[in-house]
Amino acid sequence: MYDETQDDSEPLVGSLLLAHPHLKDPNFESSVVLLTQHETEGSLGVVLNQGTGECLAELSSDFAAQGLGDIPVYVGGPVNQNQIILAAWKLLPDQGQFQLHFGMEPTVASSKKQTDPDLVFRAFKGYSGWSEGQLVGELESNAWVVSDVDADSMSKLEGPDLWRHLMMEANPELGLLTLLPEDPDSN
Repeated sequence: MYDETQDDSEPLVGSLLLAHPHLKDPNFESSVVLLTQHETEGSLGVVLNQGTGECLAELSSDFAAQGLGDIPVYVGGPVNQNQIILAAWKLLPDQGQFQLHFGMEPTVASSKKQTDPDLVFRAFKGYSGWSEGQLVGELESNAWVVSDVDADSMSKLEGPDLWRHLMMEANPELGLLTLLPEDPDSN
């Protein structure tokens, strides 16, 4: 999703940020972050591969009553984890585009769920946020690898498997590092 005139160190909204294999921040180790906002004032996104094992119905019967109870819940990031963010996406193959609905109200999500069976729904507890210049600095220090969205993999793979797969596609050399054991001495 890059404009060819865009500086490669600047991610665009809709890109994936893949945590570098050496990034050991407990909030982002082996993470895949969908960047949903990137402006001068800061950036926002959600972690796609940190499932909680919960569904929305377990958080509130209101979600179940709206037909959203079966939507899986993920940790979106360390910021404001009391907030639930609803999102849905799909690939539009004819147009080669990724369609994202982010931050939907439950009534909107319920309507979309009933009318568009191709949408993949996720709920996120909190989000990932970067202050002005912070994400650009992290990119310059190689904390993240920027990748295009892979809607198919995002729908089929979970946890570290999604991160490994996307890293192999984005940067095969770094992808090999994702296959190493955490403690090589235990191998």
